[in-house]
Parts: sequence; C-alpha cells; structure tokens
Amino acid sequence: MKRASEHPEDLRLAKAIWHPLNKQLIQALSRILGEHQLSVSQGDLVLLNGRWYVTHAGLLRIATRNRCMRIRVLAVPELCDAHSSRYAFRATVYKSAKCRGFVGFGDANPSNVSLLVQGAELRVAETRAVNRALRKAYGIGICSVEEIGSSDRALAAEGPLRKLPPELARANDRNGHGSNASSNGTRVRDRLCQLIRQHKLDAGLVKSYAVDFCGTKTLREASREQVESFVRHLADWAAKDRNALLCQLNSYQRPEEPATLPQAGAA
Repeated sequence: MKRASEHPEDLRLAKAIWHPLNKQLIQALSRILGEHQLSVSQGDLVLLNGRWYVTHAGLLRIATRNRCMRIRVLAVPELCDAHSSRYAFRATVYKSAKCRGFVGFGDANPSNVSLLVQGAELRVAETRAVNRALRKAYGIGICSVEEIGSSDRALAAEGPLRKLPPELARANDRNGHGSNASSNGTRVRDRLCQLIRQHKLDAGLVKSYAVDFCGTKTLREASREQVESFVRHLADWAAKDRNALLCQLNSYQRPEEPATLPQAGAA
C-alpha cells in the first residue's frame, strides 16, 4: 500500500481542480489515495457536494490491479420493463478461483439518471450493479459516482467551469415569466454548463455558434425554444464526434486568437 505522501501530484491536481479544499477534504483524499492507490489524474475520484466519490474507471483499475478473476452480470427479469426504461441487474465479483462471490445490485430508470444518459438506463443499471459488487469485494467504503441518481451529478462532479458569457446564461429564460418558466430556463442553462464542462468547450465560441444556430443577431433575441434546440444539438454532436464539433467552434475564432486543436484520441 502506498502512503498518501507518495501522491503529491494527485493532491496538487485535486487542489487545482476543486479549489478551495478544506483540511478535512484534503485529509480524506490523502487517506483514500493511500488506502486504494487511486489516481485523480486518471479520473478515479470526483468531488461532489463536499464528499469524495470513486468512479467506475477507478473501481475497474482496482479490480485489474488485484487480478480479479471474473465479473458476472445478469438482468433481474422481474424488475425490468423495457417499455418504461426500467432495469435492474445483479453483478457478482469473483476475486479468485475459490472465491464464492461478492454480489451487488443496481437499478436505473428515467427518474434516477441524469439528462445526458437518459435512454441508456440499461447500461447505467449494469454499471451500478458492477460498482456495488466491486466495492464490496475490495472494501471500498466510499460510494461510486455512477450510483448517484441526482441529475446534478455530472454537473457538480466536473469541477470548476469557465464563466459563461452573460448573454448565453440569460438567453434561455428571457421570454419566461413566473417560477415555472424560471425553473425551465435554469434547467436548460445548467445542462448547457454541464456540456461545456464535460466536453471542455470554449464558452465564448459556444455562444458565437449558438447565435449562428438560432439565426438571430444576438443571443438575447433567441427564444427559449431555439436555445433548447441548440442545447440538444450541441449534446448530440459532442457525444458523436467531439473533434468535428471543436473544428466547427474554432471556425468562430477571431484571426488573432489561436485555435484550439482537437486532442488526439479525444472522445
């Protein structure tokens, strides 16, 4: 087991991503890094609402490092309903040939997954089951982020966000009135922030693209429906081909601005 003092780069990176970190969070992170040999730089941990969570990637690395023998995953038929996108799985982790197995269950439905993964409830349920079984098998006391049902999970876990241009932040609820309209506008704005964080997009270029997409002179003139359509379009393109999206965004660079080249292997 490595001591926490052997992870100075991970501690520095965590402080840079989730600044500021109080003493308790730093101590907890040091303990987790030392006990489980996880890595912040490889995306094994995230900070959400003042608590550390392990990721699916981190759990798989633990299993690989410990030479996990086998992971068996089966659907639970009586708890599955494809018509309503409700699924449940049972996962069993076998640490060795003689291991009797560590069992974990996971479920998912449209009400307990984030907007970005709605439509993929089956895969989310499977991942949650595997995560729970792996945590039991290897004594991981902290919860995995994929098991959380909040739609704010990915938004809060991605770390600091570059400030959005005011026009982009306000455009989606310009025409709204009352609490319902405000709530709808906030959800659209939050999802847009989430997309920019997740795919590491330039907020200023996204704003320029949004104006062009909506066909208005300024974003203030765009209706909430137009902005909602743009957010759906952006999410779909980012998921399918991020490099192509970056090329599109870079076309809105001013001549004196250096372009952001797509990273090799970026998804």
